[in-house]
Amino acid sequence: MSTADVHYLPQARLPLIPPTPPRAPDSMGALRRVLMMGDNAIATWSQRAYEDDIIRGRFFGSSSYILNTPDTIKHVLVDNWENYGRTVGAIRVLRPVLGEGLLIAEGKAWKHQRRTLAPAFTPRAVSGLIPHMVAVSDETVARLRQQCGQPLDLREIMQRMTLDIAGRTMFSFEMGRHGATLRDFVYEYGARLASPHLLDIVLPLSWPTPRDVARRRFRKRWTAFVAMLMAERRAAGKLEDAPPRDLFDLMGAARDPETGAAFTDAQLADEVATMILAGHETTATALFWALYLIALDPASQDRLAQEARAATDLSDPDQLPFTRAVLDETLRLYPPAFLIARAAGGPDRIAAFPVKRGDVVLISPWLLHRHEKLWDAPNAFKPERFVPGAPPPERFAYLPFGAGARVCIGAHFALVEAVLALARLVGAFRIELVDRAPVLPVGVVTTQPDRSPLFKITPRMEV
Repeated sequence: MSTADVHYLPQARLPLIPPTPPRAPDSMGALRRVLMMGDNAIATWSQRAYEDDIIRGRFFGSSSYILNTPDTIKHVLVDNWENYGRTVGAIRVLRPVLGEGLLIAEGKAWKHQRRTLAPAFTPRAVSGLIPHMVAVSDETVARLRQQCGQPLDLREIMQRMTLDIAGRTMFSFEMGRHGATLRDFVYEYGARLASPHLLDIVLPLSWPTPRDVARRRFRKRWTAFVAMLMAERRAAGKLEDAPPRDLFDLMGAARDPETGAAFTDAQLADEVATMILAGHETTATALFWALYLIALDPASQDRLAQEARAATDLSDPDQLPFTRAVLDETLRLYPPAFLIARAAGGPDRIAAFPVKRGDVVLISPWLLHRHEKLWDAPNAFKPERFVPGAPPPERFAYLPFGAGARVCIGAHFALVEAVLALARLVGAFRIELVDRAPVLPVGVVTTQPDRSPLFKITPRMEV
């Protein structure tokens, strides 16, 4: 029986095995693999990548290494992390939309940004932003009540919801007037410019590729839009001595604890772009996959709904442990950041392999989270792995937000937002798929679905 047959068996208590692309043949050459990366990196990995500890390859005179052991990953991301920076391809893809923001900054610039931003993303600071998250989630539920029984694109709805949360937590205003423009920027870049071309990978940054020219034109329009948002927020002002009401207040008041330096306007704009884009897109993607999985697994959906409806405070993530477990398992199976690519800045040794300057090290949460040596039933959806009291995963075997010094600064923010939104949605509605065709993950910049399936929602009975 195929995977597509198994995961649609009604009432089956076998673990859900969601569909995935077929694995590449071991014979696939390096050039073919790189060319396919622009379409779907996930489909370029063979069965070996899910079984072996380290896979060494060669490309244009340099070595590449896929790491699947916690010890080697710790070495690259923690012990010797300063030797491993962004690859040329990643910089080309990310810089036009994120500038020199935290996600791609290196060296002293990164350390200044990280120290300065850290206070804005502590659990205490995030708690102050929960009312914005709750308000948008509740408004989304209210709108959906008017659409029960209709075919719905929940992927687009999650993108709109998380974009509005990003706008309100960043600027304290709704994104109604600017949301369509922001979505157009995101879709335009993703469709035309985000996929790395072969030339983006092999040419040095000093040699512009044809896509670089288009990316520079895009960046000019994009930075003007972000500057307009910042100007509108500043015009709204803030009462003197009032507590910060959003991330813009927190980031504008932030000072480097070592130097006392604040962000310049250009630096602040890059940080705003990073937080809005990286935050809303990855959280929307995680919520979509969570909704897809629980639509395929009604028992898990019912358990989540019961938890949400029993909670005395739906604004308290601590009251929603199974909801959090569903999201943790979703992030295991569909990590939004499916690939961490690093280029060696100098010589090193990883396990038994010598590493030269320019060699590329790949750590793929997609592979790591499904590796057969690290997980029981690695391809199955089993939220019970993450409920309180369950054995924790091996350290550095679960990396939905990275690890080490460069772990995602917004991880707690994203998890709180996703838990509260998912509990409200599933507590209010039963969620089903309208069509039964498998939805396959596509890895380009993030782990996206190959299509947007239609869902049907029905109100849950009051108890």
